[in-house]
Amino acid sequence: MKTNRGAKKRFKFAKNGKIRRNKANKRHLLTAKSTKVKRHARGTTTLTDGDARLVRRLIPYGRK
Repeated sequence: MKTNRGAKKRFKFAKNGKIRRNKANKRHLLTAKSTKVKRHARGTTTLTDGDARLVRRLIPYGRK
């Protein structure tokens, strides 16, 4: 099985096995967004169980 290259670049595995992703809305048109929106878009968050199941199929050799 091949690893989906786009998924490999977008998702990382945390130590506990959960999948981490970057938050959205932080790329462009930032002057129109409030400071609160930009602050909450910082950092990473974990995927929900349903989404994680789909991503695990795209990255079959990641952490279980």
